[in-house]
Amino acid sequence: MNTDAIRFVSDGESNTRQLARLIAETLTTGLTLSLNGDLGAGKTFFTRALCEALDSDPALVNSPTFVLMQLYTDGRIPVAHFDTYRLADSDEFLAIGAAEYLYDPSWLCIVEWAERVTEVLPADRLEINIRHSGEQQREFVIQASGSASLDMLAALRMRLA
Repeated sequence: MNTDAIRFVSDGESNTRQLARLIAETLTTGLTLSLNGDLGAGKTFFTRALCEALDSDPALVNSPTFVLMQLYTDGRIPVAHFDTYRLADSDEFLAIGAAEYLYDPSWLCIVEWAERVTEVLPADRLEINIRHSGEQQREFVIQASGSASLDMLAALRMRLA
């Protein structure tokens, strides 16, 4: 594990919403969040909470597993939400138009199952790994991989302190 990583343990949905709100306070456009975790770990719930914290209608946020991409433009930051679970490879991810959003500085991109398409994601991204650590408990490990995401991680660390 990266020693600069932030580890956050959520005891339930309200804690996860709190983390999402704190992350939303530090976000700017042009960043990619890569979300990884087993089925049912809470990737889509976290995304819904994050979009809600960005003033998007949470009722519009659902898993894009079958449609692969959802766009939420009603909040303070436009969000492109991808789910790569059903994709065979990175070429399929790019074929749905992902690069148009991943490399557009006006969008925040959230990629569920990001480990499946890592090679085409921006090098500078915030990686969030979610795992079950109890019946209602989730552990979030948040790491940065470039200057913009490092700045965001530092701002998040200050908010969590």
